[in-house]
Amino acid sequence: MKGPREKIVYLPCIYRNTDILKPDYLATVDVDPKSPSYCKVIHRLFMPNLRDELHHSGWNSCSSCYDDPSKTRNRLILPSLISSRIYVVDVGTDPLAPRIHKIVEPTDLFWKCDLANPHTSHCLGSGQIMISAMGDPSGNGKGGFVLLDGETFEVVGNWELPGDAAPMGYDFWYQPRHNVMMSTEWGAPKALANGFDPAHVKAGLYGRCIHVWDWTTHKRVQTLDLGEEGAIPLEIRFLHDPAESQGYVGCALGGTVFHFYKTTKGDWAADKVIKVPSKKVEGWALPEMPSLITDILISLDDRYLYFSNWLHGDIRQYDITDRKNPRLTGQAFLGGSIINDGPVKVLEDNELDSQPPPRIVKGKRIQGSPQMLQLSLDGKRLYVTTSLYSAWDKQFYPDIIKEGSVMMQIDVDTVNGGLKLNEDFLVDFGAEPEGPALAHELRYPGGDCTSDIWL
Repeated sequence: MKGPREKIVYLPCIYRNTDILKPDYLATVDVDPKSPSYCKVIHRLFMPNLRDELHHSGWNSCSSCYDDPSKTRNRLILPSLISSRIYVVDVGTDPLAPRIHKIVEPTDLFWKCDLANPHTSHCLGSGQIMISAMGDPSGNGKGGFVLLDGETFEVVGNWELPGDAAPMGYDFWYQPRHNVMMSTEWGAPKALANGFDPAHVKAGLYGRCIHVWDWTTHKRVQTLDLGEEGAIPLEIRFLHDPAESQGYVGCALGGTVFHFYKTTKGDWAADKVIKVPSKKVEGWALPEMPSLITDILISLDDRYLYFSNWLHGDIRQYDITDRKNPRLTGQAFLGGSIINDGPVKVLEDNELDSQPPPRIVKGKRIQGSPQMLQLSLDGKRLYVTTSLYSAWDKQFYPDIIKEGSVMMQIDVDTVNGGLKLNEDFLVDFGAEPEGPALAHELRYPGGDCTSDIWL
């Protein structure tokens, strides 16, 4: 799926630096170097409600609909993590000025599915849209899946069988050739709503499992407990080759990446293949600081794995041609909690000889840390934003609330491996008209590495 160079991207954004509540919005950003509005927000679609917490998004159709010529990628599905509202945005009529097409109200999820806190959206080959949920309407953990009609966008019901929801939910990826879907766990919405409390991990309010589902029957057939080193498994990715029966999942609290695969017996297993060591520190909330792997992606040619360490402040590139033995080939520090002029002193570090300096791009000091990633279709440009989730942003990086997040671009060496920050690219969401904003995951109109699934 190596199409033309991306010219615009869509990013959900939220305001939190004010006592006056303001609605979230979808930003359209110009990323065409030949355009006079390069690196600028050229349109803002404000939502009509408050306290949505726009987070991730997905498409109404993608590569899974390859055999239906009537399907077009003209609607962006935009779930709200806190309000449980789902916005369907028309990006086909005028890609430079999206408009709201339909709003799915929270009550439809509550009453029809007994689910809340929608997160990941994927289109299906059937034409329907499936959205993972993180909880029930009371804020307890519940990993179920909402089905939307692909034409009317009405809630159809649950994908999973009655009573078969996972204890917790977050991300998912399906692979029909192997009759499987994998889902992950973040935590109970009521636990993570006001920030991270380590006691909630011990209380079992955060996950550490991958759930295996039979794609045909919709039954949950296996649960892989990753243990303490696999605590809080977030983004999960199969290899893009639909014949492959393997992939990777990033585990935030453990600072690990697990390789999952189909065994010769026909069931599934997972092994730790990457471990980012925690750092012993002072001047921080805990005596040890985990890396907190928050996003991962795989290049379209299945050669490179990328992930972000949201606390340590770096992005990493691994060569995964040897699937069980990833090899580090690139690294870039872009902020984070261990910068050398910050309040944290690193006492023991198994990787670095010194604390990295702060990163300044086009005169702006980067607040926060690399978080959401999106790779260009040709694999040469890695885009990164710095906001995770507003309650956690406020807790770990309070200055990002005051000064806004940013979007940066990393130039990728696709031949030998390597990452280099593009010093001429910066989208500053601290300069937004309504005040500093937090930008999250981005999407390309032509599809991207983290949403398209091939059948």
